Amino acid sequence: MIFGAAAVWKSFPIAQRRMILLLLAAIAAAQINQPYPELAPLQHGPTLLLIVGAPWLLSRWPLTNGAVACIVAFLLLHTLGGRYIYSYVPYDDWARVITGHDLSGTFGWRRNGYDRLVHFAFGLLLTAPLAQIARGWGGMSFRWSLLFGFVAIGFVSALYEVFEWLLTLMAEGATADWYNGQQGDVWDPQKDMAAAQVGALLTLLFLRSRRPRQGPADAISGGAARPQELT
Repeated sequence: MIFGAAAVWKSFPIAQRRMILLLLAAIAAAQINQPYPELAPLQHGPTLLLIVGAPWLLSRWPLTNGAVACIVAFLLLHTLGGRYIYSYVPYDDWARVITGHDLSGTFGWRRNGYDRLVHFAFGLLLTAPLAQIARGWGGMSFRWSLLFGFVAIGFVSALYEVFEWLLTLMAEGATADWYNGQQGDVWDPQKDMAAAQVGALLTLLFLRSRRPRQGPADAISGGAARPQELT
């Protein structure tokens, strides 16, 4: 089994192996002086499971380097947010060190907005890989694959908000509040879903604008693609 896993790992493009190792290193770094150790498994556990399963998933459903880069970029943003359970990402402190001013004061923000950034990135970064999967393995046309990616983002966003709601009902008060990250905003789920859809729409428009010059795999990846049927 170990030799089989090693063979699968070595069969990947080296760029994809490096990206997966980078994500693994980021998760390890996020545990150094972990400020919320009791919530770390909930935040980082699913990403670790995805890393473990990546060799088999990518061997069964190969993706271009660019598509994998989009997924890893999103998971890196999530890993950073997970370290600080999203609501407490200290971007204001970082901004003060760099510029002498905090972002919340400059823009009049009343809540920590990192979670909304990640929801936006969910749509922006994952629409393209979803469209690539729909076209390469679902047999969809270019336009239908983009629509699939756009709709899938909305569907998964809604499922995630339902999961958060169920967690709020089942988990202890503090754990639920910390994971939920609502920060007193009763419209937080709707705003999160809207942010994801805006990101998905921007990616859809970008890929559609590149269609006259190149195929969807090139538009998504800008480079080497293993699944030749996508080119």
